[in-house]
Amino acid sequence: MVKLRMQRRGRKKLPIYKIVAADSRSPRDGRFIESIGQYKPLTTPVELEIDYERAMYWLGVGAQPSDTVRSLLSEHGIMLHIHLIRKGKSEEEIQAELEKWRKEKDARKESTVSKKQRRAQRRQAEEAKAKEEEEKKAKAEADAAAKAEAEAAAAAAAEAPAEEAPAADAAEEKAE
Repeated sequence: MVKLRMQRRGRKKLPIYKIVAADSRSPRDGRFIESIGQYKPLTTPVELEIDYERAMYWLGVGAQPSDTVRSLLSEHGIMLHIHLIRKGKSEEEIQAELEKWRKEKDARKESTVSKKQRRAQRRQAEEAKAKEEEEKKAKAEADAAAKAEAEAAAAAAAEAPAEEAPAADAAEEKAE
């Protein structure tokens, strides 16, 4: 039985996987029939190269993908393509379905936000909130200071005529 599976390459703690068609009895990193792609999980973004036609050929002749390879093939729409072929859809219907699936996938990809992006957005929101609170405090302090100055000015104005009145009275008494 032929299996589509991954064969580990690369060095220690830096894996690179070949996606191969191999006899199920051969060891993981042993003999294989054909290499149909490569997967580099540690690069940013993840690199996945698959020979679409060869993958379709091997799936068409009955090769069984491992769980991981199945998910990688699904990301490229290969498993959907095989599914539609097995359902007996025409080539136009298959292409329409694949195009619809790709558009939906692109829309999902654009709408999803990574953890890093979410953290950055949260940090910006917290900074904006802190800045807003600081501005409110500064405005409240400025209002309180202005109010205190106005009260002091009002108190000074109230005291000033009271002091002038006795002086005016004294001036009136001298004039008499």
